[in-house]
Amino acid sequence: MAALDPHLQEIYEVVLRRNPGEAEFHQAVLEVFESLGPVVRKRPEYVESRALERMCEPERQVIFRVPWIDDSGRIEINRGFRVEFSSVLGPFKGGLRFHPSVNLGIVKFLGFEQIFKNALTGMPIGGGKGGSDFDPKGRSNREVMAFCQSFMTELYRHIGEYTDVPAGDIGVGGREIGYLFGQYKRITNLYESGVLTGKGLGWGGSRVRKEATGYGLVFFAQEMLRARGDSFDGKRVVVSGSGNVAIYAVEMALQLGATVVACSDSSGYVVDEGGIDLELLKQVKEVDRGRLADYVVGRPGATLVTEGSIWDVVCDVALPCATQNELDEDAAISLVKHGASVVAEGANMPTTRAATRVLLDADVLFAPGKAANAGGVATSALEMQQNASRDSWTHEYTQDRLEGIMRGIHERCASSADEFGAPGNYVVGANTSSFVQLADAVLALGVI
Repeated sequence: MAALDPHLQEIYEVVLRRNPGEAEFHQAVLEVFESLGPVVRKRPEYVESRALERMCEPERQVIFRVPWIDDSGRIEINRGFRVEFSSVLGPFKGGLRFHPSVNLGIVKFLGFEQIFKNALTGMPIGGGKGGSDFDPKGRSNREVMAFCQSFMTELYRHIGEYTDVPAGDIGVGGREIGYLFGQYKRITNLYESGVLTGKGLGWGGSRVRKEATGYGLVFFAQEMLRARGDSFDGKRVVVSGSGNVAIYAVEMALQLGATVVACSDSSGYVVDEGGIDLELLKQVKEVDRGRLADYVVGRPGATLVTEGSIWDVVCDVALPCATQNELDEDAAISLVKHGASVVAEGANMPTTRAATRVLLDADVLFAPGKAANAGGVATSALEMQQNASRDSWTHEYTQDRLEGIMRGIHERCASSADEFGAPGNYVVGANTSSFVQLADAVLALGVI
């Protein structure tokens, strides 16, 4: 990680001063700025027009109270967020996260990342993010519904298919999207199916949307391997997490001939040298909403490890799909030591800056989340297209579109990395390619 260009350093110091205490947001901005020195030297108008400062300031930040009643009759109070970061390329687009860790700084980091990710897809969508510190784990369906209805009772006034289109993220799956959409329809008296993505197939959803982030991640990693004359066939793969992204990354890696030997949740990680049993994993996590300890009960030979790091498991390909900053410097050193050749981010910013430095210095192929996990939002945009035309596409057609989009993102990243003097560096490629597209749109639209 090179020192920042002086112009970028000055802007970054303004970001720190204006957004105190928001460590994740600071990290996301810095990781983009570290790639942009060659860009601003080549295109000084980006600095002169203050395009960077404008891109670091959300267009709108909404924070609201979410009161609801639990099953015991007690009134609960949570905090809701929606940060509408940039609409220069299209309506704000990005997920909702329901998790106790959610705060304004995390939502802003996610929204900032989303701007660049959405630009890379080539789809006409802007960037935003939202959520709440509500934890759906352990709550009854009635409690989840009560929370979602209260959350949407405020959020509905800020969203719309041409304004802001939320989707799911951690803690927000098909159940939550259903309750949110039902309340939106009830309040507005509109069947505006394009206002939310990640819907069920029977009521406006897209095929492959559930699988899209995990599939897209593996498609991108496949392109990285292909660029070196390699493939997934016969590779040992480790996937952190065991939620939606992780499960479908496992599925596609298996389809491409890999053996996935480990996955994780908050209780620890499972090592299964015979290869993760995908159907059992889906049963435990998607149907039973259980823990990986339940997987081990049903899988003789699998081991649950409750201490240490999943990144100590020997692998060729590592796919961090859990949460931000889960893969630290020690983990990166361990991956390099054990011969990992590819790391692709399925979660948003799961790799710390120090870990990224270790991986790049060791010539490990490293794909940042804004490129590698863009398949989810790309397929959300495909869902919006189907909603707008009252159409429904086949699984095969939609998956082909997704694979083509991920191939296009890889090509954009590789080309931009070459243009700005960092061949093979997907971090530089992703940041520079998306930034130039966004900055040109900012300049074209005037003082906004």
